[in-house]
Amino acid sequence: MTQYTPGMRVIIRQEEWMIRKTEKNTLGNDALYCVGISPLVKDREQVFLSDLEEDNIEIVDPRNVTLVADKSPHFRQSQLYIESQWRQQVPTDDKLHIGYKACMDALPFQLEPAQMALKKPRQRILIADEVGLGKTLEAGILMSELIARGKGRRILVVTVKSMMNQFQKEMWNRFSIPLVRLDTDKIDKIRRELPAEYNPFFYYDKTIVSVDTLKNDINYRTHLENSYWDIIVIDEAQNVAKRGSRRAQRAKLATLLAKKSDTMIMLSATPHDGHAESFASLMKMLDPTAIADEQNYTKDDIKGFFIRRFKKDVRDQIHGDFPDRKVTLEKCEASPLEEHAYDLFAEMKLEMDKSVRKGSGQLFKTGLQKTLFSSPMAGVVTIRNRVNKLKKKYSKVDMPDIGVLEEFGRALEAIGPKEFSRYQKLLEILNSDEYGWNRTATDDRLVIFTERIETMKFLTENLRLDLGMSKDQVQELSGQMRDVEIQKCVEDFGREESPIRVLVASDVASEGLNLHYLSHRLIHFDIPWSLMVFQQRNGRIDRYGQTQRPDIRYLVETCENEDIKGDLRNLEILAQKEEQAQENIGDPSLLMGQFSIEGEELIVKQIMENNTSAEDFSNMLEMDSEQNSGSSVLDSLLNMANQTEKTSYQINQDKVEDETLFSDKDYLKDALDYLNRDQRQAVSELTSISGLDVELTDNLRRRLNAQIPVEAMPQGNILRLSDDIEYVTKNIKESMKNDLNDSAWPQVQYLWKLHPIFSWVNDKASLFFKRGEVPVLGIKQGLRKGEAIYLVNGKYLNRHSEARIDDWFGVRVTVGQDSNLEILSMDEVISRTGINHDNLVNSNSLTGSSLKFLEKYLPAVYDASSQHLAEDRKEYVEKTKPQLNEEIQNLEELEHKHIAVQEELFQDNQRKQESGKRQVEELFKDFNDWVKNTMEIEQQPYIRFIAVLMGI
Repeated sequence: MTQYTPGMRVIIRQEEWMIRKTEKNTLGNDALYCVGISPLVKDREQVFLSDLEEDNIEIVDPRNVTLVADKSPHFRQSQLYIESQWRQQVPTDDKLHIGYKACMDALPFQLEPAQMALKKPRQRILIADEVGLGKTLEAGILMSELIARGKGRRILVVTVKSMMNQFQKEMWNRFSIPLVRLDTDKIDKIRRELPAEYNPFFYYDKTIVSVDTLKNDINYRTHLENSYWDIIVIDEAQNVAKRGSRRAQRAKLATLLAKKSDTMIMLSATPHDGHAESFASLMKMLDPTAIADEQNYTKDDIKGFFIRRFKKDVRDQIHGDFPDRKVTLEKCEASPLEEHAYDLFAEMKLEMDKSVRKGSGQLFKTGLQKTLFSSPMAGVVTIRNRVNKLKKKYSKVDMPDIGVLEEFGRALEAIGPKEFSRYQKLLEILNSDEYGWNRTATDDRLVIFTERIETMKFLTENLRLDLGMSKDQVQELSGQMRDVEIQKCVEDFGREESPIRVLVASDVASEGLNLHYLSHRLIHFDIPWSLMVFQQRNGRIDRYGQTQRPDIRYLVETCENEDIKGDLRNLEILAQKEEQAQENIGDPSLLMGQFSIEGEELIVKQIMENNTSAEDFSNMLEMDSEQNSGSSVLDSLLNMANQTEKTSYQINQDKVEDETLFSDKDYLKDALDYLNRDQRQAVSELTSISGLDVELTDNLRRRLNAQIPVEAMPQGNILRLSDDIEYVTKNIKESMKNDLNDSAWPQVQYLWKLHPIFSWVNDKASLFFKRGEVPVLGIKQGLRKGEAIYLVNGKYLNRHSEARIDDWFGVRVTVGQDSNLEILSMDEVISRTGINHDNLVNSNSLTGSSLKFLEKYLPAVYDASSQHLAEDRKEYVEKTKPQLNEEIQNLEELEHKHIAVQEELFQDNQRKQESGKRQVEELFKDFNDWVKNTMEIEQQPYIRFIAVLMGI
């Protein structure tokens, strides 16, 4: 019976496939899991049963080739063929080969997460940099490296609904990673066009979807359970951590996804809430073996899975990329009607609160105060809702709170826009020469944040009236909007042709969104009770890529009532301390020692309820920041971050410049010119900058339609590509100036190795010679007569059929020296033969006898290649054996820890203890097998003859 092994190439049904893995079925026959190699089936996955296909399976013998003379002018066919094959070489080290070349001015610290992840067998990492440092770009750099390594064919990105469009654009415009956006409209379209049982994650290889869609849609959850990806990205990952029952569904979803890919990238500026168990849940999604006891672990347990930097940590690298922010506290005095309302509120005693333990943070009056400090209008709605609930249970006689609340509600209703002091202060600022806001300028837009929907609606309605602006010019953004509405609003805010000048946003816009393209002004209309919200809000305009100095204003009210004055003063202190923390300690969360919005708000509620003085509150924050800088969990995380820090020089040392015969632009132009040599020219160079205009033939359009986001496809018949990063970046920005009827996607696409057009060109160029044919070039310069160099590609695969050694080299043969074959590097081959030059002369002087002469040496060259690759393998084993042993030893130690925890947890329940131990043993067996199958390689290499260069 034929022995099939991973990495073996086979011909099945006239197409070439590579076997990825084999399994025995119940009848003892092989099931061959294959991936397509020949153009018609390229990258397609298929399972063949050996017993059914027995007569149709032909094992490809790399020595059984036919040498054919290249008769094309200047050996153009061979050059393009060699280039098409060489470009598919995969990096097998832990260096950066492509991510740093993306369409961005990458700062050194942004390369570090990819470098850190590539040093691990599995690329699973939480990137937890501060708001605005470019976590999305850091994820794109790592994803690019994985795609170059053949590990990115299927990608799933999960994010909040407001971020889908932005994330999709960043991945395409800067990294040529085409994600299909599964928003509400797209899902509805899929349901109309695809059969109900069809899995859309099979139909689309690279998708981006909102966490709420996956959480709430039962069908999509089923689709997830039946899918597998090469890369999974979870943005705003704090939303999937285990933090009580409120996020249980999201945590279960993320835990499910964690098992559906070898690679997982998590992004979060607020990765923990100060509780060991919450952060451990994220770490266990990345690696379930890492932490045995979720309440007791150290920085060593999470080493390599987590990186976190603040602006202060990378300040030496970001000069000019983050202009220093200007922060101003804008104070105003309460109006007489507001003073009256505050007096009523201070004197208010509520029966419903008497049964609630003081300081618990559950008092209705404290919650009402929070809405009151947002706006009287928000307070009115809160009162109305509570009164309606009370009236369903009690009469006014039985429940005196009803009358008290109604009286207070009437006092708030009396406060109109003229009497609302903070609103009047806002108008004063917007109309002042000092503020200098140009409401007609397309690049001077304003973001106003508020917590309450009622306040947001009040502001949008009244700003339109008082500023004489239209509905289109003053728009609101809230979580009540559909995902497509949110995405359109955010995109329009960054488009010059859009009429939007003011965006009034609830905190749905405080997570991740880029609002800095045309705006450097942000006003906090109300003061949040959480430092994390401060950080998230400010990060919308104070972020990487901001070109102007961010102008941030806090509206702070003062009043005569001593109780209310103290509470308002405490909020003012909160704003001041947040700014100090940004400069000095990096993480404002250290001020309160709470690492969740809910935890921080609870502290502030307790401050309000206890009537804590402003001086005491300020001292408390100072004291907490000192104590919390050494707290157990946070100390571990920050120490871990410090361990990953490198100098710019050290980071840049890990970059590799891969060379082939052509630059990206020259390869594309020469290939298209040659492919269209019998037709009119299909490609032309741009005149003012480096780039190409490529005519979209029907064949090319069909291919790109399947590989480029539909929004990014050219509207005409020309695809414009440029390798000039500055020009492409400028075009990305200018796309925001397009008429609103046009796409806000750039008309110029980035020309680099990962653009999908190169996979099409590679496939076309690989067809210049038939299967089993090897081109021969008769070279006059560099090689003597009777001297030949055989270009060879040799690979060793691991048991996942991933190349761990992918070597390109030449074998030099000289007549009369049959036993002395010389191995040459590709650099040496190129320098000796000049095969990368345009002016090679093809005299077409190769004869049949010359080819026969070369064929005679094929066995000897194959043997020499095998010996050379055996040395590669020996070097690989010597290098990885200590790493493998260390990984296995670490797993053994961790397994003992996990078992000890099970014994401790269930010491009084033998049955549960044994069940827990079995689960641990199964988990670690799977991980041991995975590590070995990843790091250990097959005994035999796969060798291919690419071309032969013969001296004439």
